[in-house]
Amino acid sequence: MTDPLGLISTSGALNRPLPAVPGLGRDSQQGPGFKEQLQEQIEKVNQLQRDATEAIEDLAAGRRDDLESVMIATQKADTAFRLLLQVRNKVMDAYEEVKQLRV
Repeated sequence: MTDPLGLISTSGALNRPLPAVPGLGRDSQQGPGFKEQLQEQIEKVNQLQRDATEAIEDLAAGRRDDLESVMIATQKADTAFRLLLQVRNKVMDAYEEVKQLRV
């Protein structure tokens, strides 16, 4: 069996850096990373929840009379939160799987 990358057969292979793989590095030309996107989505969900709370308070105080828009705002906030919770669960599952890897 041949070693296409030359990492196994040479004795000094562990001391030299791995070859660059296109698309895996953080270049300045790429978009925002996962962390930035996740923080942005958390802020959007938080804003939707604040909007829904404000709509409920306005309806209860009599400053608003359109029940439909309050229900829509509440459902949007609920759906966004549930989606964010599922993303968190998937990230935690991936983290647990990585922790189980043996090196």
